[in-house]
Parts: sequence; structure tokens; C-alpha cells
Amino acid sequence: MSNRGALYSLYLTRFSAGFGLVTLLTLLPTYIDLLEPSALLLGLFTTGLTLAQTAAIVPFAYGGDRGDKRLVLLVALAIGMVGYAAFAFVETGGQFVLARGAQGIAATGTGLMTLALVGELAPAGETANYIGKANAARFAASVGGTLSAGALYQTFGFDAVFGVLVALMAIAFLGLALFCPPDETRSEFSFLDLAVNRRLLTLSSFRAPYAVSVTLVRTWVPIFAGVSAARGGLAYAAFAVSIVIAAEKATNMVCQPFTGRLSDRVGRAWFVALGGGAYGLVALAVPFAPAAGAAFGVPATYGPLGELSAAFLPLVGLNAALGVADSLREPASMALFADEGADEGGIAASFGVRELVWRPGSVVAPILGGFLMVEVSMTSVFYVGGASALVAVGAFLTVLVVRHGTDALRAW
Repeated sequence: MSNRGALYSLYLTRFSAGFGLVTLLTLLPTYIDLLEPSALLLGLFTTGLTLAQTAAIVPFAYGGDRGDKRLVLLVALAIGMVGYAAFAFVETGGQFVLARGAQGIAATGTGLMTLALVGELAPAGETANYIGKANAARFAASVGGTLSAGALYQTFGFDAVFGVLVALMAIAFLGLALFCPPDETRSEFSFLDLAVNRRLLTLSSFRAPYAVSVTLVRTWVPIFAGVSAARGGLAYAAFAVSIVIAAEKATNMVCQPFTGRLSDRVGRAWFVALGGGAYGLVALAVPFAPAAGAAFGVPATYGPLGELSAAFLPLVGLNAALGVADSLREPASMALFADEGADEGGIAASFGVRELVWRPGSVVAPILGGFLMVEVSMTSVFYVGGASALVAVGAFLTVLVVRHGTDALRAW
């Protein structure tokens, strides 16, 4: 079996996983309005996902390094099919949180194993390039998922949405079984071996606070767009919300293959810092979308979408800019973790460390965001999110230069 066939099957798997995640993100404002959660339960709507993802990291990474990564990936896809089918029967907030937990387990397994396998199969020196392509497949699904989820829900309801998700995962399962050969690499590497790795500790100085930023901003942009005005939102319908989300996914999808190749040549540390800084600045601007629309006389009515508000186009543009910013950071960051794991003999463990570092911020951020939204204001969520990204960049550059010297900006 050629590497090309295996890589294409992994891209398909990444596509199906991305489709499911963005579909639930698109429908989150709808669930909030239907289920009317408290501030605590509102945070758990996202934290249920992230807690399950956190709990699943070590078992999946351990199984991937010591066993067949393809088999582990097939198990994750099977869990995903069961989890998405369960969403069709959700009637309470607690049931929604449990279903999000199953989604989180599947998301961790598919994410870790696809990245580990792509990292192993990529030619030396081109890791960010191939990871960028894999991420582009995920973002292509995100664009399709955001647009189709809103339209399917408004036309046919929840059952049709989750039927599509289960079918996509089943196709990915079949493609992986047919075209990706069993993984024969084995490693006795452990998380403890990477816990004191100086390069990964330096990357973690960025990733830990940056997780707060991305979780807040990615979760609350669609909430800002879709929830009622009484809750501080713009009250857009599901399809309009899907367009807002798709803007970020589309720019990220288009840019990542290019930015991945460029970071392989120029130096990945620069791209991590530049992308994180740009993300923070754009996040700070999101609350000003209504004011920008009013100041520039942007239309408030958009044909089939009907009456929205002058904030619609500025919000779409700002979310698209967030996608460009993150496309600079993501493939470069992933490639640094992949190369370090490959050098040390534990690529799945390396990506597991990457996920573990992310989890505290991604667990705390939704609770914090729910509190800020209910007790302070919707805009305060974006101010905290933007500031967190800028803090992450400052910490990363400081640790990088102090511990590795200024040459690390170019050499990494």
C-alpha cells in the first residue's frame, strides 16, 4: 500500500471528524435557546466535550504508540458513530452534556491518531506541509458542515443532521479499513519521557494560555451571532450563524497548505508567534462588529437570509481574519510536536502531551465564558479571549529566547 493511498484515507477521516465537531458548534445556539441552560450548565455544554477529550488522551496515545494506530482510529470512529446517533434523542441539558462527552472521546481518538499517522508517513522536512493538508481536509468539512447543518436543521430537523453525521463517519471507517494498512510501529515511550523535554515545555508556555483564547473565541463567536438579543447576541437564524462560522473555516482551509510549506522553510517559531498575536488582536475587535457595520453603512438585509443587522458582514470578515491568523500558527505548532515525538520515538505521546497542555484552558474557558456572558457582558468574553492570546505570545517568546537563544526563532 502506497503512502498516498494511506494519506488520502486519513484525510477522509479528518474530514468526517471535522464535519461532526463544527455541526454541533453551529447548532449550539439553537440548543441553548431550546434547553435554556443555567450559567453553569451553559459552561458544561462545552466542558462536557473537553472533559471527555482530556480523559481520553492518555488511553488513546498509549494505545497508539504501543499498538496499531489504525485499529485505535477505527475504535474512535465507532464511538463517534454511536455518539452522534445519540444526539437525535437529546431532550434535556444533562443528556446533551452526556452526548457531548461521547463526541469528545471520539474527537480525541480521531485527532491524535490521524495526526500521528500523517506525521509518520510525511517525508522528512515536510511535516508541516502534510499536516497542513490534513487540516485543510478538516476545515473543508467545517465549511460544508456549518452551511449544511443550519440548512438541514431548518428544513428537516435534528434527525436529518445526525443521520448525515453517522453516514459520513461510516464512510470514513470503511475507507480507513480498505486503504490504510495496519500500523506496525511500536514504542515503549511514555509521557514521563516527554514531561521534561525542553522544546515541548517551551511550546507549552504558549499553548496553555492560548487554549483559553481559542476556546472562548471559537465557542462564543457563533453564540454571539445566534443567541437572542436579551442574552447579548445578534439573534441570527441557524443558517446565518453557519455562514459566520464557515468564514473562519474557509480561510483556514485555503491558507494552511501554503502556510505549512512556508513554515517548513522559514522557521516555525515565527509562525506560532505571528499567528497567535494576530488572533488576539482580531478577537479584541469582534465586539465592535455592530459599531463597524453602522459606521460604514453596511446593509442589514441579505436576500434569502432576510433582515439581519449591519453587524453581519463585519462579523463574517472578522471571523475570516481569525481563520487566517490561526492558519499561520496551527501547522507550524503541530509540526514541532510531530518532529519532536518522531525524534524521541513516541509521536502519539507527543501529540498526547500537546492535547494535555491544551485541556486545562479549554475546560476552564467555557465556565469562565458562561460566567462572563451572564454576569458581566457578552463583549467581555472576547476581551478576555484576545488578552489571553497576547499573553501566550509574550510568554512563548520570552521562554524561547531565554532558554534557547535568539537563533531559535529561525532554527525551530
